[in-house]
Amino acid sequence: MASLLAVSPVLLVHDVVAAAEYYREKLGFSYDRFWGEPPNFCMVRRDGLTVMLSQVGSHTEIVPHWQIVDKMWNANFWVDDVEALYTEFQQNDAKIDYSLHLKPYGVKEFGIQDIDGHDIAFGQIVEE
Repeated sequence: MASLLAVSPVLLVHDVVAAAEYYREKLGFSYDRFWGEPPNFCMVRRDGLTVMLSQVGSHTEIVPHWQIVDKMWNANFWVDDVEALYTEFQQNDAKIDYSLHLKPYGVKEFGIQDIDGHDIAFGQIVEE
């Protein structure tokens, strides 16, 4: 039986170059290239995980999930040291959407917001 190996959220963005730069400068992702002429697609990576950024037309409205369903992310990453990542993102001046705290479901998490308003959560399961 075939195995699933990874998942890559696709986020719609207004300016793929600016979005990729934000992910690189503020969140520690990297990228190799852009696709399209002019550029309209990029895959940013960190620790073997990928987020795909796809540019929409200039008049297209992007509606992040949290604007439709209160407190709902566009992507969620599980991490092994959420406190260190939180500190890193603060030092990089990433836009912290909600601060590091323990959720009632046993996850210590925080969220950032990218330049297109997507809410990205980073969490670590807290051992009982």
